[in-house]
Amino acid sequence: MAATSAEAHTSAGTYACAEAKASSEGEAASMSRSGYDDDIYDCDDNSLYLYRANIDRAFAGRRGQAFLKEMLAAMDTLPDKKLISSLLQEDSGEVCAIGAVGRARGLDMERLNHLADEDDPDLGRFVAKKFGIAECMAREIMYWNDEARRRETPEERFARMRKWIEEQIRKEGKA
Repeated sequence: MAATSAEAHTSAGTYACAEAKASSEGEAASMSRSGYDDDIYDCDDNSLYLYRANIDRAFAGRRGQAFLKEMLAAMDTLPDKKLISSLLQEDSGEVCAIGAVGRARGLDMERLNHLADEDDPDLGRFVAKKFGIAECMAREIMYWNDEARRRETPEERFARMRKWIEEQIRKEGKA
């Protein structure tokens, strides 16, 4: 259910590949908040395709679909139709797509921001645990929120993410 475009398969989903490469070289790979990097072509096995399949299953499953619907509803309740990148919530109160869910759930977003170190390779695991979703789903949402389009306004990011989330939600009656 996650994006199946060539862009999604080449720019995103490289976490597993980068992690394997970094561990074999004894160093941490330079990554973004999502944990993805640009070393996709350095993988010699099928780890990217296996990772993408996990993303597809996470988005298509009951828990993933429920989270996507919750995220869409949470975004619709935001007073300003804007999304930030790189943090769950800014001091001004603006949030990213996952942060919108946290705000709607009444989570202490300031505390989560302090606990969530964006340079931590386990950030995806931390976010997934706090929001009750699969780690690969958390990473994929962070990627699309932060990196899919670099030069856009918070309003453009909101519109793009809202459309992307709608595309991930299965229509009733479809498998």
